[in-house]
Amino acid sequence: MPWPVDWAQLFEREAPLHVEVGFGGGQFLLALARERPSMNLVGLEISLPSLRKTAHKLERAQLPNVRLIQGGVETFLWALCPLGALAGIYINFPDPWPKAAHHHRRVINPRFLHLAATRMMPGAVLEIATDHAEYAEVITEVLADTPYFVSRQPTPFVTEDHERVRTKYELKALAEGRTCYYFKWQRNDVPAPDNFPIPEEVEMPHVVLRSPLTLDEMSARFEPHYLAADEGEIKFIELFQSSHDGKLLVDVYVHEAALSQRVCLTLRSRRSGDVVIGLHEVGFPRPTVGIHRAVRALADWIVSLHSEAAIVNSTVHPVIGEQ
Repeated sequence: MPWPVDWAQLFEREAPLHVEVGFGGGQFLLALARERPSMNLVGLEISLPSLRKTAHKLERAQLPNVRLIQGGVETFLWALCPLGALAGIYINFPDPWPKAAHHHRRVINPRFLHLAATRMMPGAVLEIATDHAEYAEVITEVLADTPYFVSRQPTPFVTEDHERVRTKYELKALAEGRTCYYFKWQRNDVPAPDNFPIPEEVEMPHVVLRSPLTLDEMSARFEPHYLAADEGEIKFIELFQSSHDGKLLVDVYVHEAALSQRVCLTLRSRRSGDVVIGLHEVGFPRPTVGIHRAVRALADWIVSLHSEAAIVNSTVHPVIGEQ
């Protein structure tokens, strides 16, 4: 998908854009689409089984105002949504990550609210539901602290909402006697500084280097390792070697602002003896600045293995080459 998306073109019409984050079984998503045919509705989900099941339900229901996307909400907002594009965000029973060590994984936090505020128009609705009491306290605190949202009710949340469609998880929580907390807020007109520029997609990176070491010798020296910086993190996970031509394939995780990618970098020998490092097309990776950092980091590691090794040509992003 292009960064950002032209949503009117994708839906083939102009209409207010709403998104449900983590639609699960799709009950809420389908009900909202039926009740509000005048909205363009995006369903966002990580789980492939949930995506497949909901896609079948949408096909049977013949609801043309819904599109499904596999991915995380931060990438969706940051990379795919222009400023002020959204008229509503719905988050039903997000994972509370109850262990203290995992709290940083929770969706609702000050950074998320700031990002969401840049992508929402004034008056856009923000609705959150949870059955986790401690998470409800956290959500209450971060909403109270943000300058960009106000409650549509006299209180931060209510524990009864008879108008909403119940999700499968919600019905289970109520049947087990758990209290559900419903937050009904909206974007106000306080400007939110856009600290989240649309990611840059650059040319495909490659590095040509010269080294006395063979690919076999490089493979034998490889160990999984991790690099972290202000710009993100890179994990070199595993290395595989082709039994056909000896080419190397390095499994790499790249996290940067707005998105994370699991990619494969290749090392192959030329007849001249030079080694070329490039990005494999498996998984259809996006050639971002973070990917360029990973290619350069792999090249630097290979050069470090021998005093006579050197980079002879590179298309790595100039910002990376200057570091």
